[in-house]
Amino acid sequence: MTHPHTDQEQIALSEMLDRILNKGAIINGEATISVANVDLIYLSLRVLVSSIDKALGDPETYPKEFR
Repeated sequence: MTHPHTDQEQIALSEMLDRILNKGAIINGEATISVANVDLIYLSLRVLVSSIDKALGDPETYPKEFR
């Protein structure tokens, strides 16, 4: 049995992925694990999601290995 919204959800997912790769996205996150108000572990996460062309900029500035 197929889900009635599967095709629509797949199109939305592919469009979202296309937009993220074209424009890029930055994800920031922080987490602290503590016990009895004592911080034990602090995690900081920064992720850049982009296509290679957008991340590197002008193709003329690419390293020779990528041209």
